[in-house]
Amino acid sequence: MTRTQMRDPLESRRLSAELKAMKEARESAGKHPYFRGVANARYVLRKVFRIIEEHAKEFGLDPVHHQSLIQIYGSPERRLRIKELALRMDISQAFASNVVRALVDKGYAERVPCDEDLRSTFVGVSDAGVKLLCAIDDAVRMHVEYFTQQLSASEREMAVYMMMFYIGM
Repeated sequence: MTRTQMRDPLESRRLSAELKAMKEARESAGKHPYFRGVANARYVLRKVFRIIEEHAKEFGLDPVHHQSLIQIYGSPERRLRIKELALRMDISQAFASNVVRALVDKGYAERVPCDEDLRSTFVGVSDAGVKLLCAIDDAVRMHVEYFTQQLSASEREMAVYMMMFYIGM
């Protein structure tokens, strides 16, 4: 079966059946099918994250700083308060503040005053930060595509089903 002939893992009946099977496996005595799915999804995520983190480092950016730039730039308003960044990164506000300070010092982020509350500021990604994010993404694309092409259709599908299961679908 070629890549273009693969089954659609998101086809509604198939998806519903697979998610139901995943829930049943989680409730079964042995739970092996469930943990097989968990192991596969975590393998895929960890491998992709490692590829991305390595490339961020090659661009001179700590993985936490890279993820912070992604969270800030990827937010609906393209800016976050420190406490919002801390929440999205699952880090303390003090650590988030240090991360922001480092990003501002490197020219990848900028503090933006809050019009509604003069005591509060937002952090946004500078033009240099956006260029860096795009450069890292471009560098990573080929490596992630190569990795995912090495996965079987079953492994790719299992990763999709587990992520959907994790988010409550």
